[in-house]
Amino acid sequence: MTNLTSTPGTDAVPAAVATSTKSAGRKPDKKRDVNAFTGLAHIALFAWALVTAGPLIWVLLASFKSNTEIFLGEPFALPEHFSFQTYFDAWGEAHIGRYFLNSVIVVIISTAGTMLFGSMAAYVLARYRFWGNRFIYYLFVSGLAFPTFMALAPLFYILKSMGLLGSYTGLVLVYIAYSLPFTVFFLAAFFKTLPYEIEEAATVDGASHTRKFFQIMMPMAKSGLVSITIFNIVGQWNQYLLPVVIMTGPGAESKYLLTQGIANISTSAGYHAEWSTLFAALVLSILPMIIVYAIFQRQIQAGLTAGAVK
Repeated sequence: MTNLTSTPGTDAVPAAVATSTKSAGRKPDKKRDVNAFTGLAHIALFAWALVTAGPLIWVLLASFKSNTEIFLGEPFALPEHFSFQTYFDAWGEAHIGRYFLNSVIVVIISTAGTMLFGSMAAYVLARYRFWGNRFIYYLFVSGLAFPTFMALAPLFYILKSMGLLGSYTGLVLVYIAYSLPFTVFFLAAFFKTLPYEIEEAATVDGASHTRKFFQIMMPMAKSGLVSITIFNIVGQWNQYLLPVVIMTGPGAESKYLLTQGIANISTSAGYHAEWSTLFAALVLSILPMIIVYAIFQRQIQAGLTAGAVK
């Protein structure tokens, strides 16, 4: 009779091999990794939002407080009395209203000039091939690598020799030159993604270069134009170094922009400053850009992503 007794542990070997083979062929849980990464990203974004919004909330609350509450009270505590008198004082007595109007005029004119010249240059560089095309394009782009503060002294003497120092004309021209490199760089890449068939059909129909640009290409590039317009508005609105250097001379104080005006209030008041009025002026300078971005948020996002997919 055959002995059917098996050696201990012999039956367990195939099971162990099968288990190891199954575990070796198991794919990593990608969904779990993605969820973990998403959770970490949300935590990081929440922390960044707190860091960014914290100073803004503090400035807003401080604009309603007295000097005693600002320095001796809790930083994020609500003010004892909510009154807009500090805003009226900042707008009238501190001349923030005049500085605000000066900034609006300069930014509107300089942004319009930047978008007109920048879009035309970007269109030609992106859609036409001619000798020196790449050289001119890289010449524009090289302006992105040139720090603004290195040009302050040459700009001062150039504008002085031209008689434009302390004038809005000189400041607008400098703003346009300062904003053109990024505008051309952004719009040139955007114009390259637009279809050539429509432009060719317009050429066959006898449309001139000017008509093709203003009536066909610009409407097609609307999302990109809106995005770069908002970026230029925000950048020129927050500019401080250029106005300080250019808007100097006799009678230039009445032409100060908003950033200059707020700095002038802070430095001229010394230790007797009405800090609540100063913070109210800061809120008045921040609020327009927040409103502009909130209104055009969808257009900005659409313009940034439109060039990614043809």
